[in-house]
Amino acid sequence: MSSDAFRIPPADADALHAHLDALYPAAQAADAHARLVERLQRFAQAHPALRQARGPRVDERDVVLITYGDQVQEPGLPPLQSLDEFLTARAGDFLTGVHILPFFPYTSDDGFSVADYDAVSPLLGSWDHVDQIACHFRLMVDLVVNHVSSSHDWVKGFRVGDPRYTEYVVVVDPDTDLSMVVRPRALPLLTPVETALGVRHVWTTFSADQIDLNFANPDVLLDMTDVLLRYLGHGAQIVRLDAIAYLWKAIGTPAIHLPQTHRVVQFWRTVFDIVAPQSVLITETNVPHAENISYFGDGTNEAQLVYNFSLPPLTLHAFATGDARYLQRWAATLSTPSDQTTYFNFLASHDGIGVRPAEGILEPAERQRLVDLTLAHGGNVSFKTNADGSKSPYELNINYFDALNDPHSDEPLETQVDRFIASQAILLAMRGVPGIYVHSLFGSRGWPEGVAQTGRFRTINRQKWQRAEVERALDDPGTLRHRIFSRYRALIAARTAEPAFHPQGDQTVLAAPPALFSLLRTSPGGRSRVLCIHNVSAQAQSFHADLQAEGLRPGVALTDLVGGASHRVSARGQLSLTVPPHGVLWLRDLQP
Repeated sequence: MSSDAFRIPPADADALHAHLDALYPAAQAADAHARLVERLQRFAQAHPALRQARGPRVDERDVVLITYGDQVQEPGLPPLQSLDEFLTARAGDFLTGVHILPFFPYTSDDGFSVADYDAVSPLLGSWDHVDQIACHFRLMVDLVVNHVSSSHDWVKGFRVGDPRYTEYVVVVDPDTDLSMVVRPRALPLLTPVETALGVRHVWTTFSADQIDLNFANPDVLLDMTDVLLRYLGHGAQIVRLDAIAYLWKAIGTPAIHLPQTHRVVQFWRTVFDIVAPQSVLITETNVPHAENISYFGDGTNEAQLVYNFSLPPLTLHAFATGDARYLQRWAATLSTPSDQTTYFNFLASHDGIGVRPAEGILEPAERQRLVDLTLAHGGNVSFKTNADGSKSPYELNINYFDALNDPHSDEPLETQVDRFIASQAILLAMRGVPGIYVHSLFGSRGWPEGVAQTGRFRTINRQKWQRAEVERALDDPGTLRHRIFSRYRALIAARTAEPAFHPQGDQTVLAAPPALFSLLRTSPGGRSRVLCIHNVSAQAQSFHADLQAEGLRPGVALTDLVGGASHRVSARGQLSLTVPPHGVLWLRDLQP
């Protein structure tokens, strides 16, 4: 290495060593540290731009679209190219980020059983196409970290007895008591695998085709770190740690949220801080709220973004009942441990609506209400296995528009659109970075035919498009796609132009009638404030508040960022108005 080559600062090298010492025996930790430092220095030397400061990691302009790489298809073009061209043309002026769900060769689970971390699936395109998307949008990618496909080379090496890979997977005697293990699926935890040494039972948290990795082997941690670095090298600015909660296995424990798992997250955060300090680490943990936010760590040492998993079921419950009190009480408790952290807010995704994140917030009867609603609206429910062998709801598999609006109802389409847009306005108003699933932004309904084709409940919200068809629908003012997209676009434009919606801005939930979810957003400098009022019911509601007590000026005229109207605060600081059914008011007060 030349004298001017990048060298890891001693404090950072010591931090890496401390993480490894906490995970492995001293000799293994020292060996892993020496190999790691060499790799990180080589990567940092090759990618100096990643170490340059570029301002805040996120601000009010950040909006991330969640999509599959083959979502948009057309004859003669790789799907990733079609996706890039479609999004650039239709949403390039207001979307800043794109989360491409796993785009690697895979064998099941629509990409989440990765067969090769180093390649782009030839069915989608090439790394050049991924790089091009990264030129137009902030690229978010998945580090599918808990498991690999049963066809991955690491598993193949394990099966044939290659010494390098004998400890890459978790082998367990099938007579072992694993009753304490927390299960996300109602499937066997151990899967028999034929190997050169006979049948071995390997740990499979999610399915028989998704073989869990053994992070107690430091070689696995280093190899996955290499994968992480390759993603950064291809322009990824946000890395999602998929299913991170289950990463570390220990017999006699729940094998979820273990201290070693948090230490691995801290390890990767340190790697980010060294080679790409502007990049963002985000954790995906579909678990109860208190467990979920533990991945913020102390606010400086783990994820900068955490998926806000409780928001989807609580918002759905509010609109299903016309009562936002559960949502209000929960939102009033939200906080983050530092100004380096914030939430990744979402309502819909490629998966379903998690039920567990509502535990401890919604009463059991209220959670059951969501299950019943999902089934009545044509969706399905996935279950998890409990420690006593019983099963309980884990996930609601339904398109979010259909969850809010009964597909069998003769309710006017405009009413259904109003209800849906009001729910999305809550997503955009909340403190954090909004993540919008492609089927929500472009006005899709559910795809039950897909479930019949695949036999998988999650397919209901994963239909792919022919570009020409979706373009025609977007250009037709009478279609559901056009109505939702045009109104959603206007909401996003209002949000991204307003500093009060900064992810680190203040958020105060206001006392209001049960049907009104109301919060006051304030920009980090305090100059701009927006009073956000959302009617979750189908009836007009009266809103009244003493805004002087919230710091707004008496007599000021508040401008509605959504509808354009003006509402004046009285000389005594009072504001009274009527909110229409499923109405949205974002009222701005710009301080002089």
